[in-house]
Parts: sequence; structure tokens; C-alpha cells
Amino acid sequence: MSDAVGPIPVIEGLSSVADRYDVILCDIWGVLHDGVRAFAATGDALNRFRAQGGTVILISNAPRPGQEVLPLLDNLGVRRDAYDDIITSGDVARRSIAQHGNDPLFHLGPERDLPLFQGLHARLVPVEDARYVVCTGLFDDNHETPEHYRDRFEAMRNRGLAMICANPDLVVERGHHLIYCAGALAALYEALGGTVTYAGKPHRPIYDAAFELASTARGAPIAPHRVLAVGDAIRTDVAGASAVGIDALFVSRGIHAREFADPAGALDTAALGRWIVEQSHHPAMMIDMVRW
Repeated sequence: MSDAVGPIPVIEGLSSVADRYDVILCDIWGVLHDGVRAFAATGDALNRFRAQGGTVILISNAPRPGQEVLPLLDNLGVRRDAYDDIITSGDVARRSIAQHGNDPLFHLGPERDLPLFQGLHARLVPVEDARYVVCTGLFDDNHETPEHYRDRFEAMRNRGLAMICANPDLVVERGHHLIYCAGALAALYEALGGTVTYAGKPHRPIYDAAFELASTARGAPIAPHRVLAVGDAIRTDVAGASAVGIDALFVSRGIHAREFADPAGALDTAALGRWIVEQSHHPAMMIDMVRW
């Protein structure tokens, strides 16, 4: 783990550090794909890491069960031999929902996230009849912003409705566009005085679940110093790795890329160097995109 400000090494490929680690916890969106297509070089690198004895657990703030995410990855061209297993914030959120039994809940999010509730005793009701709220995203993330929800949130807060945020991400890149996520809604609800419980990165429960999957895959306990988190978001991937005491590899051509691009849109390495040391959490190393 590295949280000290100073020169942060930039690596050319995963092969240069692979022998330091037994397990990679790999973010999905922005690392394995951009929402439109898979990154072939990244899939190849993870496959090579596994071929030399490593274990790869995909760890995502997707607000759906992991097994529901796998077919989506298939459709994008993410190769199945690039990873051993998957854990999502949706999986963690399901555990919280299960603890509420059959208490009526309001689902704030698109219909595509309804698999989150399958197999649970939760009752989905209109917000007026709910005892709590599960937020998986905006109803229409192509056109809405969190501000569209301010009045609704003030009414929810006045009723004392707690929110489970099933995706702590603020934004995600879809192709070349940034789309608001559930985390942006949860942040507004908190700012208005609402109570929010977060599933997923950077919070510990999803990492504990990932360690369990890795331990099962390897047939042995996992040593944190032999685990590498790979991701493109400081607030979730790097902060989460820091919180649980593991190294992080920051992927610079991801969600933050616009913040240190030159006028032509190319990576400005000097700007990246200045930007990274100003962040609240710091990776052990950086790479532009994951390759072997």
C-alpha cells in the first residue's frame, strides 16, 4: 500500500510487477471495457497473470448480482479466461436488503437493475409506502442529473427514509460520455440530510467478500501484501485499496483521463504527475492501460 506523496512509478506492463502478487482485484468498467467494447490487451494481460498461477477477482460497483453481469461482459467481448470470479456492489447490497426481511422498499433506478431483488423477500412499493429506499441509479441516466431528484429527496428525508446505495460510483464513462451513477444521487441525499448506507468500493465489505472468493479459488488464506487492486477511480479503487491495506495500480486512461489530457486529448504525463500527488489517496504505481 502507498499513501505517501512523492514520485509514483509508472509501469509499462503488468509483467514487470506480476511476480509480487498472487491476487488481482480488478475493476471492470474503465479497465476491462468502456461500456461499448472490451480492451483486448487487458483481457490478455489478466489471462497471462492467471496462467502463471495468479488469481483474478473482478470487483465492481455494478448494482446487479455478479452472475447477472457476466453475460454483459460476454457481449462486450471480455474473455472468460481473464478472471476467476466476480463480486459486485449489487451482491453486497443484496445482503443488506435481506436483513430488512419483507419490509417494503422503493427502488430508485432503472428496470434493468431489477435482478438485484430476485430471490429476496423484499416488497417493491411506491415511495409513499416505503420504509426504506434502494438506489441503483437514475431512472434515465442519458438525460437526467441528480438535481432532477432534489424535491423527491427532500420529501424522502422529511419522512426519515434511509437509503442503501447499491453503486457508490459518482460517474461512469459510457463510450466517450460521462454518465451519473447512484453514488451521485446518494451524495445529494446525504447533503440534504438523508441517511445513506453504501455497498461496494471503497467500503470494506466488498473487499472482504473478494478476499473470500480469492481464498476459495486458491485454496489458501490470502496475504494482503500479495494483493493488487487495479482500477481507474481514485475515490473508489485507490481509496478502497488504501483502506484495506493493499497496493493499487491506477489506470490513467479511465474515468479521470480528461483531467490531465492535453488540448488534443492525448495523455499529458506532466499534468498527470501533478494531478496524482494532489489526490487524497495515492496508488503504488500507475499505468495508462493494463497490458502485459
